[in-house]
Amino acid sequence: MATGNAVAPIIIKRKKIISGGGHHGGAWKVAYADFVTAMMAFFMLMWLLNATTEKQRKGIADYFNPNVPINRISGGGTGAFGGDSIFSENTLARSGTGSSGAKEPWIKADESAKSQGEAKREAEELVKTLNATLLGKGGESDLLDSALKHVISRISDEGVVIEIFDLPDRALFDGSNKANPVLNNLINKVAHIAAGAQNRIAIAAHVRTEPIVRADNDPWRRSMQRSLTIRSMLEFSGTNEDRFERITGNADTSLTASDALAVRNNRIEIIFLIEE
Repeated sequence: MATGNAVAPIIIKRKKIISGGGHHGGAWKVAYADFVTAMMAFFMLMWLLNATTEKQRKGIADYFNPNVPINRISGGGTGAFGGDSIFSENTLARSGTGSSGAKEPWIKADESAKSQGEAKREAEELVKTLNATLLGKGGESDLLDSALKHVISRISDEGVVIEIFDLPDRALFDGSNKANPVLNNLINKVAHIAAGAQNRIAIAAHVRTEPIVRADNDPWRRSMQRSLTIRSMLEFSGTNEDRFERITGNADTSLTASDALAVRNNRIEIIFLIEE
């Protein structure tokens, strides 16, 4: 039987608190950073595949390949340094041929110099032929002597240039872009030169700047028509059509006289190309 002054027992209930359980802590941040890094590496790889050539990609792959020094195809040689051996004439040869590979560029340079020398001699011989053809028959009519005032020749990077230009008192073309007799005479002489050479031919026409008030002011069309006319005249005089490398009309973009309106800017350039 319980007494009236009995004390009730005290019950203690302990509750376990898990810190950060609602958002799983910071582990998601690490996973997201790894994902971003992987995506960046992926897009960098895609960019490299698109921006490099096959040879460059092979070089990048060989850089990360530890077997390159013993790979005869990718490494360039059988030695550990990519060449024949460290006792070759040039150490660390990268071509796989030792000293002979290092000397190869000098051989190419000599061949290139020889080729340039032959090209220069060929151009000089062509200029002699040009002068002999134009001046060798000085006993003809006075028309030839006056026609020669329209012509100069020079050697350029491309070959021998025969430049035929207007004079203040005599034009090469009339108002309708039809060749005048003096031009016919000169083109016949050029055709004789072309018949004795095998060079390919380029034709470029230039015109002067015309006043804006002129109604028919289309320098591109006029210069192109003149180039085509010269080509037709050369073909009619016996030049094979397969020898023409290019036919261009340059309008008034390249002036030879300081005055853009000067008739000296009306000119035809017939170029006998010299291949190096």
